[in-house]
Amino acid sequence: MLIKSIRASDAKPSEITPKSVYMDRRRFLQTAAAGAALASFANGPAGAAKIDGIKKWPGSLTSEKLTPLDSIASYNNFYEFGTDKSDPVRNARFFMPRPWTVAIGGEVAKPATVDLDALLKPHTPEERIYRMRCVEAWSMVIPWVGIPLADVLKRFEPTSKAKFVAFETLNDPKRMPGQAVPSLQWPYVEGLRIDEAMHPLTLLAVGIYDEDMPNQNGAPLRLVVPWKYGFKGIKSIVKISLVEKQPPTSWNIAAPNEYGFFSNVNPKVDHQRWSQAKERRSGEFLRRDTLMFNGYGDEVASMYTGLDLKANY
Repeated sequence: MLIKSIRASDAKPSEITPKSVYMDRRRFLQTAAAGAALASFANGPAGAAKIDGIKKWPGSLTSEKLTPLDSIASYNNFYEFGTDKSDPVRNARFFMPRPWTVAIGGEVAKPATVDLDALLKPHTPEERIYRMRCVEAWSMVIPWVGIPLADVLKRFEPTSKAKFVAFETLNDPKRMPGQAVPSLQWPYVEGLRIDEAMHPLTLLAVGIYDEDMPNQNGAPLRLVVPWKYGFKGIKSIVKISLVEKQPPTSWNIAAPNEYGFFSNVNPKVDHQRWSQAKERRSGEFLRRDTLMFNGYGDEVASMYTGLDLKANY
């Protein structure tokens, strides 16, 4: 997954396929795979809710063709709503992500539990409420809408003991039927090193295009880490803790020989059951080479200087 900065060779905004092409409701209704479930792809059965106050970050564009929203919203990995890629769009249809609070604590001077809407409001003139970033993922090119995680964490004043950031998903089997099955250890948990969490590319995403996050994509709040995309993308976050010791992560608990803590995109480290050297973009037939750090080496490689990325996968 790539979050590109504008270069002279990149497409101009006017050259990118208009959003209206992807948002055409008739395309959604004609999509046989998703059927009627896609009509409620946003937060609840009422349909999509437009996010107010989006400020588009100038460095957000990519020359890659954006993935249609119906594809983004119908092919999901969200075990809380089922293990098959088609389960979440159906099982999350009536999930209501409001009201929503997030507890932020641990090694911070100002721990608090805050309403999501308050969390997303700017606290300083320098902060932006949202940034739109066109993301080139392993299989999709997604324009996430969100706020840099660093902007949020700084408000709670991390202490010098904060070496890692731990995340936790809502644990409510009545609202998330997949949690009634022990496919993973619930609640789902994830973690980042503090420098990874504070990197400007690390995003707390609240939407796709300029609409609220679809339920099946992690409403109302999910993590997006471009150089770890496909590995670290915890959804429906209710708790963020700054901690001194490396926190557990759900997939490392479930399969420690297959998923390490760092989970960087690395084409030289094969999964136990498949090669990661190639990837297939949504809508494409041929595979392309997987890029180290998903193509973000210039931005993030310095964080791993001296670390064996095969041993620390």
